[in-house]
Amino acid sequence: MATALKIASNITGLRFAEEESIGVLPTSPAPVWYPLEPNSYDDFGGELTRIARNPINPSRQRKKGNIVDLDSSGGFETDLTQENLQRILQGFFFADLRTKSEKSVAVISGSPLAYQVTAGTDFEAGDLIAGKGFVSSANNGLGLVTASASGSVTRTGLVAATGQSGIVSRVGYQFASGDAEIDASGVFPRLVTTAKDCTDFGLIPGEFCFLGGDASITQFATVANNGWVRVKSVGTDFIEFDKASDTMVTDAGTGKTIRLFFGRVLKNELGTTIKRRTYQLERTLGASETTQPTQIQSEYIVGAVPSEFELTLNTADKATCSLMFMGTDNEQRSGVTGVKAGSRPALVESDMFNTSSDIKRTKLAVVSNNNEAPLPLFGFITELTMTINNNLEPNKAIGVLGSFEVTEGTFQIDASMTAYFSDVAAVQAVRNNSDVTLDFHMVQGNAGISIDIPMIGLGDGRLNVEQDQAITLPLSAEAGTGAKYDPNMDHTLLMVFYDYLPDLADA
Repeated sequence: MATALKIASNITGLRFAEEESIGVLPTSPAPVWYPLEPNSYDDFGGELTRIARNPINPSRQRKKGNIVDLDSSGGFETDLTQENLQRILQGFFFADLRTKSEKSVAVISGSPLAYQVTAGTDFEAGDLIAGKGFVSSANNGLGLVTASASGSVTRTGLVAATGQSGIVSRVGYQFASGDAEIDASGVFPRLVTTAKDCTDFGLIPGEFCFLGGDASITQFATVANNGWVRVKSVGTDFIEFDKASDTMVTDAGTGKTIRLFFGRVLKNELGTTIKRRTYQLERTLGASETTQPTQIQSEYIVGAVPSEFELTLNTADKATCSLMFMGTDNEQRSGVTGVKAGSRPALVESDMFNTSSDIKRTKLAVVSNNNEAPLPLFGFITELTMTINNNLEPNKAIGVLGSFEVTEGTFQIDASMTAYFSDVAAVQAVRNNSDVTLDFHMVQGNAGISIDIPMIGLGDGRLNVEQDQAITLPLSAEAGTGAKYDPNMDHTLLMVFYDYLPDLADA
């Protein structure tokens, strides 16, 4: 047989599967190996530690020793897209994604056309839903639910495609004409309604939403009332906001069918809702024999616990992420043995987030108890890095090569940024140890991501003054829980993934 003299990196691949328990893959059902798109790797594999014998002897030579330890780890860098990291980020947050409503459906014939829901329905008239995975692109778009019954959902915009199946998720709600209004008379503004129970949306404190649709009838006449809003509290007849794109004003919403968009939420959880996930990372390495091209070699990081995640935004660039895992062991498999059992779905193509045109809002401001739109500490930034660190520690023991477990530490969020200086208020916020909050929002192709850090403390803050250059301000940030101001804001970091956003969010 002809042996390959070399193997090119471009034929390698990377996938991950969730373990049943640390180091153990599920057997029934078989694991699903989800694809990833690495740009580069960092310390992927097992690092072995040897100790040689070195007795006192006339030859002054060491004797062959042995392998005494193994450190297993795997890291890679990838572009941030709408879909590629949602599933695996749950591991870094030690949490489940909080979805609103999501169902597998098929298009059924009739007048009007409808989705057939496999079991019951979580959708009702007025819901805004978006489909994905349908062959007919029209059935993947945004639709308004006009009727709902057990096993059937009727929505606008469906086209004839009987038997086509896909996934439908609830992405928002359209209030009845004149039912949604803004009441700005209190400490914080509220969206008030009489006909809709707002607790049905499943919104939680700290979650960002987007107010306003593309048609003028679906947005408030007062421009300041449309845009990004953060939920402070929810009641049966109101949603209170403590962050907004602008200072909101009272608006009756007369004759308006206001649209509200929301997404699935990921945040660090408390108590019994904390959920640790462990994975196996699979890197395929091509075939070692040219006559057996289908016999693919592979290596695995086993018992991989998510360790560190870093999101980087640089000027005139793409948003990139670095992910690092700490494992208990690593394995290699020959082409004859083959890769591990399980299904391997195809990669879902998705566009990257462009830091020049897809970052729609970045705001750092002092936390306010009575102002949903405090003045930002800066106008523009040149770079931003946010890091999650789970502070893992491998558990070593006699009789074990590698680790038998991994212990997680503090969920730590840090950030660093460089801003264009315009006001000494930013420098004073550092000196005064002010409580500061940061949020930023990305939109690309009618979908997007919001990231919110409710409370951070700033460091550094020394102005960088260079000849013929704009003055810049480097800042470091350490995040903590936001419960100091709101007991319900009990998290350090929260992300929202929107399956659909209107064009207005991309303006």
